Amino acid sequence: MRTFHLAAPAFAPERLEVTVYLPPGYDRDDHRRYPVLYANDGQDMAAVGLPSTLAGLYREHAIVPLIVVAIDMPRDRAGAYGLSDRRRGASVVGGSVIGPIGLEAAAYSAWVATALVPWVDAHYRTRRQPDARAVMGWSLGALNAFNLGWQYPDVFGTVGAMSPSFWLAADRSDATAVQRSRLAQAMVDRGPRRPGLRFWFAAGTAEETNDRDHDGIIDVVDDLRDLVEGYRGFGVRRRGLRQLGYTIAPGTTGAAAGDVSVFLLEGGHHQQASWARMLPRFLRWAFPTGNAPGPG
Repeated sequence: MRTFHLAAPAFAPERLEVTVYLPPGYDRDDHRRYPVLYANDGQDMAAVGLPSTLAGLYREHAIVPLIVVAIDMPRDRAGAYGLSDRRRGASVVGGSVIGPIGLEAAAYSAWVATALVPWVDAHYRTRRQPDARAVMGWSLGALNAFNLGWQYPDVFGTVGAMSPSFWLAADRSDATAVQRSRLAQAMVDRGPRRPGLRFWFAAGTAEETNDRDHDGIIDVVDDLRDLVEGYRGFGVRRRGLRQLGYTIAPGTTGAAAGDVSVFLLEGGHHQQASWARMLPRFLRWAFPTGNAPGPG
């Protein structure tokens, strides 16, 4: 494990702490190159059990060796972890009870994709194709992980989004306005499909009790399903990943077939303990051994 403090003046006056976890044998074999997983909320890695999870999966030969680059949250987490429009070079800002979300998302996302990734590639023996790079996060960090994949499919080929904040909306004046103006769903609706980009989504069935459309399904699950399966209601129609041509498979097993897998953790809450239970499933799916699909 090696820790660095890197400058990101466009959005963070402080230097960002980045921790690099190297796989077993990295220093013994100076020719092998490795896939890389970039992780938002790097300060949570111990709490979600990343080191012990990696060690256990390596012992089981369940995943290929990989490099993990964990990025500690910026001081303004809500500003950085949001959505952006790469073409316009602009953040796509939504509202929340704590204020605007994503004011610096364009700058943060560009820094990860165009500054941090080249820095890692220059300092470590990485595989440099998009299908060998993944990005993951939880909550707002998952929202931004989705954004990084969607906006930079030439950089990242796999996204892991746990408890993603797909509730983010342009208009929060009432439940109907939120349902109609959710930003990630609108981003997918505009398309097009990103060939080669794969998604693993997870949510807990007990993360909340909110149900803004009164359909008996909590919002975190509804918002995720609407992004994947599409949405029609409250006077709007949004295409989902399925309508863009992605194939959908359950995320309950290891390397499931399909471009998109969705896993619901029964009784899972919006907390680190639940993300720790999701993490090994994502790693098995994203970096499997053998001939199973994945960027291994």
